[in-house]
Amino acid sequence: MSQPPQPPLRGADAAVVRNALAARDPLPGASGLGPAAMGGFGGRIGDRLVRDVLGRQPVYSEADAADPTADGAWAFAPSTLDNPVVVPPGGVRTADDDEQVLTLPKPPAADRDEAMTAVTDALSGALDVGDDNKKTTDDVAVAFSGGVDSTLVASGFPDAPLYVVGFEGCHDITAAREAAAGIDRTADLTVIELTHDDLINAVPRVAAATGRTNPMDVTIALPLLVVAERAAADGYDRLALGQGADELFGGYSKVVEPSEDHRVDSETVRGAVRETIDTLPGQLERDVCGLDAVGIEPVTPFLQDRVVDAALRLPGELLATPEARKIALREFARETVGLPESVAGADKKAVQYGTYVSRELDRLARQNGYKRRMDDHVGQYIRELCAD
Repeated sequence: MSQPPQPPLRGADAAVVRNALAARDPLPGASGLGPAAMGGFGGRIGDRLVRDVLGRQPVYSEADAADPTADGAWAFAPSTLDNPVVVPPGGVRTADDDEQVLTLPKPPAADRDEAMTAVTDALSGALDVGDDNKKTTDDVAVAFSGGVDSTLVASGFPDAPLYVVGFEGCHDITAAREAAAGIDRTADLTVIELTHDDLINAVPRVAAATGRTNPMDVTIALPLLVVAERAAADGYDRLALGQGADELFGGYSKVVEPSEDHRVDSETVRGAVRETIDTLPGQLERDVCGLDAVGIEPVTPFLQDRVVDAALRLPGELLATPEARKIALREFARETVGLPESVAGADKKAVQYGTYVSRELDRLARQNGYKRRMDDHVGQYIRELCAD
């Protein structure tokens, strides 16, 4: 059965993209242009393959194609090509070469009050906070771990179902139940409890969808893929996610005291946060391709251009200190959205740990003869599952 032709462009219409490229404007949505749901774009315009500055819409072409923009020589998913090469974020690919057209700006830090006002305005617009006539979105589900990020996203979709995944007793399921109760949405929450068989069956699908078999990427992508599959089976076309919040707003422990942390090169909080923002394109390639494999479109309010623009201007004191992280985001959650402190101030575990997926995949690897003393023992087990 032949597949329907793919649209030439995702995320924005051609006029917006042409104008952005011509003006070298990396965040066109910050001025009221661009899509409401994503903020990025990717695809083909004429004889060019294009991708937005944060890589929110991955685009690939065949490595040896004489014309990478020709029908059949490019795609949105790497799994549909023989030897895919991704278009760099902010890049334009033609038959001649790649050109870096868009770069993420590096604005100076704004005054504290000015910066907080800008973030509040941007997030309020992205989440429709205070809109008494908020539209019902029947095709959207929410990936919900119970942290401040996903609870804020849920506030933007008050009628949407909430999905959490993990092994019995894991942090994310416990947090999701408590957060859902705290915002009076227990009835909206669906808990997907994983088993070892679920992991074994899902690993090859994750690897095929993302083109990655390293343990970190697989254990991050797997919970998202399982949620997306369940949402799709329940009839939903889009999945709202909290992607980008940790990177943009200073959610990682390594940004708190960067001069003393070997994981970052910068010696300032703003510089360290910028390093985490620079990792977003690679992460989004993985996550968007995983969703695309099951026919689900991502909705990412924190990655809208207007939010990115405001976040880039935050001073270090509104990003992270030794006492708190994601300070501006949490203040917005408390003061503007009114989330309970149990959610607004809660610490978050990375998804691979909060769901126990990393722990249980390690357990399975060891049960199947891949001991921890071996080099990359979990990666070897993942590759065995994919080979089978």
